[in-house]
Amino acid sequence: MVNDNALMYSRFLTELTLSFHIIYATIGVGVPLMIMIAQWVGIKKNDDHYILLARRWTRGFVITVAVGVVTGTAIGLQLSLLWPNFMELAGNVIALPLFMETFAFFFEAIFLGIYMYTWDRILNPRKHLMLLIPVAIGASFSAVFITIVNAFMNAPQGFDLVNGELINVDPIAAMLNPAMPTKVAHVVVTAFMTSAFVLASIAAYRLVKGSNHIYHKKALFLTMKLGFVFAVATAIIGDFSGKYLAKYQPEKLAAAEWHFETEEKAPLLLYGYLDDGEVKNAIKIPYALSILAHGNPNAEVIGLDQISEENTPPLYIHYLFDIMVTIGMWLLFLSFIYWVGTVRGWSLVKTKAFHWLIVFGGPLAIIAIEAGWWMTEVGRQPWVLRGIMRTADAATSSDHVDTMLLLFSGLYTILAIGTIVILTRMFRNNPVEQELQDRKRGGWR
Repeated sequence: MVNDNALMYSRFLTELTLSFHIIYATIGVGVPLMIMIAQWVGIKKNDDHYILLARRWTRGFVITVAVGVVTGTAIGLQLSLLWPNFMELAGNVIALPLFMETFAFFFEAIFLGIYMYTWDRILNPRKHLMLLIPVAIGASFSAVFITIVNAFMNAPQGFDLVNGELINVDPIAAMLNPAMPTKVAHVVVTAFMTSAFVLASIAAYRLVKGSNHIYHKKALFLTMKLGFVFAVATAIIGDFSGKYLAKYQPEKLAAAEWHFETEEKAPLLLYGYLDDGEVKNAIKIPYALSILAHGNPNAEVIGLDQISEENTPPLYIHYLFDIMVTIGMWLLFLSFIYWVGTVRGWSLVKTKAFHWLIVFGGPLAIIAIEAGWWMTEVGRQPWVLRGIMRTADAATSSDHVDTMLLLFSGLYTILAIGTIVILTRMFRNNPVEQELQDRKRGGWR
């Protein structure tokens, strides 16, 4: 029997945990590549500023990894406590990618520890750089394997369903489900993009606050270039994701686009609002939904008229889609203008106002990541395992989930405040100028 209060609090707590964890997880996946690129550029150009970038980013990264471990552990704990029926049904299917995610993390952590320990102990900088390769690989594959679990929940396969049980399980087939390619690619690339814009935001903030140090200018130029590259990649993968949804999850695409009637030459709706089931003040782009869904402006796109009401996702995911796409396109445009303007010497990109736009780009990138994950999870509703188990049937019947919600909310508050305080003090007590002087004195190699 469904306990409505337990279900409601379980949803709240899971959403809270995922929303908090995704910030640290995204940084944990994306920053190692940024560190590796910065150190490679520093070695190639024999430039201490880029080497220092790698060192300082690594220090901050370690703090976020530590918090990410706590929140990741909380997710694993909550899967069993809040969604026991789901774990009983599908636990043996998702066990392999969960184990591989843990292995990838330890692989990353081991080489990260070696990399940090040998900062001033390896004379050959190229050998030291090689230690970052497994760190970046481990971080990326942590995202790959955990995203495979989510992909399986959206497109379950690799088993036989007999009398409500999953038997004859093929873990590899389950992992290689139709949702896996686009979902994994999107998660990894957006992690790179978001990390680049977060780091760019920090560099721009230092310039806005009056520092004119070349270190911050180089950091800004490097991260904005990388942000542009990965923003383009995100847009391309987003197009493939739309085509996946049209084929395998048409109800999610239709709900996200407020596409109520099946039709050819379907337009794409941006923004607007619903008033008694009628879309008002939306921007309509002719043929665009047919192109997004099938690559053909004349193609037919399935609407919500072909989806039963009980299987229709919440329509507010349209707003999440708008937030995600709008921020993504804005960051793509902003980074393009910065990159071209810097190369061509435009005074615009050197102004304080433009730097403030970049400062806000970091938080906006985080918001886009959050909106994307909310759209993914809410857009799968009412299913926890699409087509097989509903979310209401997967939840615990415990009467103590509200207490868990309060306790975990307190934990996340402490972790968030602790992260901010530690990172602020860490870099405030070790200014760039002092570290560069130490380098000249032979304090670090």
